[in-house]
Amino acid sequence: MEKKQKTIVAVVFIALVAAIALWNVDFSQGYLMVSELSSNQDSYVGSNVNTMGIIKNNSLDMSTDGISFILQDIEDDSFELNVEYTGALPANLAEGDSISISGNMVSGTDVEATQIVMGCPSKYSE
Repeated sequence: MEKKQKTIVAVVFIALVAAIALWNVDFSQGYLMVSELSSNQDSYVGSNVNTMGIIKNNSLDMSTDGISFILQDIEDDSFELNVEYTGALPANLAEGDSISISGNMVSGTDVEATQIVMGCPSKYSE
């Protein structure tokens, strides 16, 4: 094989390996605010979403069936989402905590979470 043909084969091989490596990578948007999801419900219902907020006080319900709570917007607590989660109980899950969730928005006000990530507690709180 000539040098030119070897170069072309190498470039095609590298492109193929890169395409296979990136096949299942999620390039979707970052985290949306609860207010953004609530304001544009039609755009997100039926889609996977990533959002963050605060667990509303007196809304956390942990049972053998799963966990449910109301997620409030960080900046405007008038925006809320009902969250249902059936995975493993995250450590230190408590009302008033900041969390991030990923899941499917099943209606304009309901999300079935598939992942919950707790916010880092501040060691400098007053």
